[in-house]
Amino acid sequence: MYLTGVTTSLIRKTIEASPQSIYGASKLRGEAAALGANPDTVVIRTSWLYSQFGVNFVKRMKELMQERPSLNVVFDQVGSPTYAVDLARVILQVLAHRAEHSETAIGGVYHYSNEGVTSWYDFAVAIKELTGSACEVSPITSDQYPTPAQRPAYSVMNKQKIRDTFGISIPYWRDSLQQCLQQL
Repeated sequence: MYLTGVTTSLIRKTIEASPQSIYGASKLRGEAAALGANPDTVVIRTSWLYSQFGVNFVKRMKELMQERPSLNVVFDQVGSPTYAVDLARVILQVLAHRAEHSETAIGGVYHYSNEGVTSWYDFAVAIKELTGSACEVSPITSDQYPTPAQRPAYSVMNKQKIRDTFGISIPYWRDSLQQCLQQL
């Protein structure tokens, strides 16, 4: 898929992004295509998504902590986890707001994740603490844990726009993690 001049202009004006992978670039093209087709489209970017369902970091760490005496987890990648239940609530709030204020154009790119900033290592330590695991969790650098996909060292998003536009209250990541772990 090639970007049109209109879509490219839209990306420059409304989307601040620099994808580091083919996957990220394809997501950006999808956002641009949606916004190009309908400027009232709401795109919600998120990060470090987890829940009690599917394959995700929280479930995998909990499993590994039950199976192994120790784990090494990357400490030099920082972001904000997102509990899928919280994201679902926000999507419902956005839909309700749009239904109530249909005359107001509020399309664009919004960021949502839980509040707070953590590293993968600190996230794993929180999982350990909240589950009462005896597994030893040790910090390592990204170059000590090579992966095919390049990951940004800092992936914290600015959520002010979604807060201001939709009156969203965002829970702290550790509180949401505790809720998720109670469901597992």
